[in-house]
Amino acid sequence: MAHSDDTRRAVRAAYIFNQLSLEVAAIKVGVPVATARRWKSEAKEAGDDWDRARSAQMIAGGGMEDIVRQTLAVVVQQVQATVDAIQSNETMSPQDKVKALASLADAYNKLMAVSRRMMPETDKLAVAMDVMKRLLEFTRTRHPKHASAMVELLEPFGDELTKAYS
Repeated sequence: MAHSDDTRRAVRAAYIFNQLSLEVAAIKVGVPVATARRWKSEAKEAGDDWDRARSAQMIAGGGMEDIVRQTLAVVVQQVQATVDAIQSNETMSPQDKVKALASLADAYNKLMAVSRRMMPETDKLAVAMDVMKRLLEFTRTRHPKHASAMVELLEPFGDELTKAYS
């Protein structure tokens, strides 16, 4: 079945501008995934690199911090899935589990260090929110009669911090 140029452009737009996977873009537009792959390949040969356009759109559309946030969200999900898989693997020796978890923790810590450099405002917000949480806990344990007043102050102040560091 021959598809129109509009259909091809719709797949391209869904992939590049909506940031859908090629498979999801093809399904959304109603073409076979193999057809979408062929179109993408043909476009690249003709000088239209959909992946490069997609990356440029992501950077232009939301900025580097959005990209890093999206990447971190995916990585955190994958780290949790990997930890769960390691823990539930009954054939893996305890030593191998420890090695795998240590390697995963190392990779995660490196990624977090990079993200702090790339997203200094987000890192500042995380520190500020942690300080607020610690201050509230300190107040609850050491000065419980002031805890409700502290909550009353910190809730709107948290919104102010979010505005300042977002």
